[in-house]
Amino acid sequence: MRKLLTDLAHTLAPPRGDRHGPLPPLMLTLTVVTGVVDAVSYLGLGHVFVANMTGNVVFLGFALAGADGLSAPASVVAVAAFLAGAVAGGRSAVRFAAHRGRLLAAATAFQAVLVAGAVLTAAVSDDRVGDPVRYTLIVLLGLAMGLQNAVVRRLGVPDLTTTVLTLTLTGLAADSASAGGAAPRPGRRLLSVLAMFLGALAGALLLLHTDLTLTLGLALLLLAATSVAVYRLSAANAAWTRPPD
Repeated sequence: MRKLLTDLAHTLAPPRGDRHGPLPPLMLTLTVVTGVVDAVSYLGLGHVFVANMTGNVVFLGFALAGADGLSAPASVVAVAAFLAGAVAGGRSAVRFAAHRGRLLAAATAFQAVLVAGAVLTAAVSDDRVGDPVRYTLIVLLGLAMGLQNAVVRRLGVPDLTTTVLTLTLTGLAADSASAGGAAPRPGRRLLSVLAMFLGALAGALLLLHTDLTLTLGLALLLLAATSVAVYRLSAANAAWTRPPD
């Protein structure tokens, strides 16, 4: 229990000199964003994911088999947009390879622009999601999530992928004391799962009880705050901004 509490504290408030600095809490915020955005895409855009590509590949198979309520074109568009965003993220990672802070600041700023476009699209359409609006939102959000996934991968912070939890949950169980493991970073893994859950819960509640524009607005607010925070924290070229070993 003491180890778990220590790990939780170090994740939320990293000690001075930590090699990842403020990246863990910032990436937990991005994990919350993922939960919000996937709540929007699945519940509001017709059973499609814009961050969880495993789900889209499975949905594509189901749709081609004739399952009701699923759209093969929507899954294909989501995967294509995600891949395009990942390419953009990869190019950004090359450009800012020497400074993790600038990389994350630029990426989250660009994500915020894409999500702002989604907010504007939803607002102009008065939250009526016909096919043109639906596919516009899928493309904008898929680009944003692909970009995030590629950049987070390059940042190299263990157990904080921000978009998928399968390996995180596997590590939590397989590396636990019950499985004979040393249980490394259990707190960080638990916080990652909790962040995704809270993002999905908040996104679903907002979408079901308010509207699409407001729900997307929450994701935009979190991204903008993250971008500003990273920009300010990385201005001093601290040790954590250097690429991981």
